[in-house]
Amino acid sequence: MDLKQIEYFVRVAELGGFTRAAAALGVAQPALSRQVRLLEVELRQTLLARDGRGAVPTEAGRLLLAHGRGILHQVERAREELGKLRGALAGRVAVGLPTSLARMLTVPLTRAFGRQMPEATISISEGLSTALLESLVNGRLDVVLLYNARPSPDIEITPLRAEELFLVQAGTHSNTTAPVRLRDIAALPLVIPSRPNAIRMRVESELAALACSPRIALEIDGVSAILDLVAEGVGSAILSRNAVASSARPELFRLRPIREPQLHVQIALAVSAQRPATLTQQATLALIVDTLATMLPPREPGEPSAPAARGDAA
Repeated sequence: MDLKQIEYFVRVAELGGFTRAAAALGVAQPALSRQVRLLEVELRQTLLARDGRGAVPTEAGRLLLAHGRGILHQVERAREELGKLRGALAGRVAVGLPTSLARMLTVPLTRAFGRQMPEATISISEGLSTALLESLVNGRLDVVLLYNARPSPDIEITPLRAEELFLVQAGTHSNTTAPVRLRDIAALPLVIPSRPNAIRMRVESELAALACSPRIALEIDGVSAILDLVAEGVGSAILSRNAVASSARPELFRLRPIREPQLHVQIALAVSAQRPATLTQQATLALIVDTLATMLPPREPGEPSAPAARGDAA
C-alpha cells in the first residue's frame, strides 16, 4: 500500500464512483481505477462493489475506509506538526459558504486567512446548503456554513446565530417598510427556492401552523436570480437582510419585517464527524466565526440566540 492508493480508494468510496473521484482528484479515471485495483490485488480483497451506477465499499472496503481516513488524517497532522517547527500552519482547507454569505465573507475571510496562515491555502465554494452538506459528507469540503442544519451521524454542528428573514419587494427605501403579518404573505406571489431549501422549509412550516400555504409564482435556486425577478415585478421574496445588502443593486428593493410570527434561519458551522479536523482546519473554524461576527449586524431585539452546545441548529 502507498498513500496515493489509500487516498484514491477513500475518495472513490466517499464519492460513490470513479468518475466523480477522478474529477475531484484531478487524475485520469483509468489511472485511478488501476491504482485501486492494484490495492485490491495486494490485499487480496474486493474493496468496491462496482455497478453501472457507481461503486460502494464492500465489508472489507468499509473496514479499510475507516483505517484509510485515519491514515490520511495522521499524515496531514504530521505535515502540520513539521510546519509548526517553521512557525506556521500548513495544508489546504476547502470551505463551503451559502451564496448569500459567500458574497459578504469571501474577501475578508481570504485576507484574514492569508495573514494568519501564509503557508496554508484556502479554497471557497458557494452553493445551497443541501449541496454544501453533501460535499462535506463526501469529503470534497472540510468546513461549511449551513442554514438550519439538522443533526446527522456524519457531521458535527456548531450553531452560531440566527438571521431574521424579511419580505423583499421591488421599490425604493422611500416606499413603505411597514411590518407585514406572515398570514398576509400567503396571498402574495412568491419567488422562492425549491425544497429542501432552508428558507423554503421554514416559510412553509410556519404558514402551515397558521393553516395557510404559500402562493408560489416561481421556484428559483439562486439569490441573484430571485432578486432579479423581484426587481422585474414577478413577485416578492423572503430573504435575509444580508442577502439583499450584498446584491448588485440593493437600492432596488424594500424590506418589510415579518411579524406574527417573526421568521429566522439559523447559521451553523459543520465539519465531518468521520474525519477529525486538522490544526489548520481548526484555525479556519475560529477564523470563520470571528469574521462572521464582524460582518453581520448586531443581534436585533427579539432575535433568538444560538445554543452554545453542538446540536440541532434549527
